[in-house]
Amino acid sequence: MAVKVVALVTVKPGQDEAFVAAAKICVAASRAEPGVLHYELWQEAEGERRFVFNELYVDDAAVQQHMASDHFKAFGLAARDLAAARPTIIVTHPVDVG
Repeated sequence: MAVKVVALVTVKPGQDEAFVAAAKICVAASRAEPGVLHYELWQEAEGERRFVFNELYVDDAAVQQHMASDHFKAFGLAARDLAAARPTIIVTHPVDVG
């Protein structure tokens, strides 16, 4: 079953560019993972201007493989110093409404 992950990250003031630079490496490597269907980074247009990771995986195993990857771990370490707070992570599964 497919898995949709949305992660919201609030970055410390003045750290947007450093965050995006670190995220670019993670996003590129994540897109190359076999179980990743979609992996994007967005920025909130108003309000806190949080960064939003929009991720889609083929299944839960692909999510676990992603979280165990070296590039994800390296990004997590870099982002820890740039983030204002712990990220909000929402993991969802599709609902059949057909």
